[in-house]
Amino acid sequence: MKAIPVPEIAGAYVFEPSPHADERGFFCRTFDAEVVRSAGIDPDGFAQDSVSRSARGVLRGMHLRSGRGEAKLVRCSYGRVFDVIVDLRPDSPTFRNQKHLELSGDTQVTLYVPAGCAHGFQALTDPADVSYRIDRPHDPAEDVAIAFDDPELAIPWPLPPALLSQRDRQAPTLAAALGRT
Repeated sequence: MKAIPVPEIAGAYVFEPSPHADERGFFCRTFDAEVVRSAGIDPDGFAQDSVSRSARGVLRGMHLRSGRGEAKLVRCSYGRVFDVIVDLRPDSPTFRNQKHLELSGDTQVTLYVPAGCAHGFQALTDPADVSYRIDRPHDPAEDVAIAFDDPELAIPWPLPPALLSQRDRQAPTLAAALGRT
């Protein structure tokens, strides 16, 4: 497994595993504490693991947390997703930059999203399972959502959104959300 910095987002990394494939399928390590540590991330600093399953076209995001924020490791364990990070840290050299990438169960690549960055994805397959490892317990009072279709972000979602949560349908613009973080 190797850690690859994401140049568009300061502090973001892609962790690329080395799958071992044979006639049975494949095996790969999806988390390696030493590799994570080598990227300057505390591997013991994660508090919760979660998973979501989405149908093709489902869009989840854009989400972040207020206060100290929330760092996370994100991996598509089955299917494929179009994944997006937006740097919303005012002191960051990559403030307001975006990174779009495809995560898939075939590659098992993990994305590290630094605290203070908004994150979202759209399922490209039916289903798509996404695993999250977050650095502190979830507190719904700190949840912040940003409109996925905010023209200021102009995220090039590959499919028309098939389904959105009520929270995502009613999410404020980037400008309004930044006033709350």
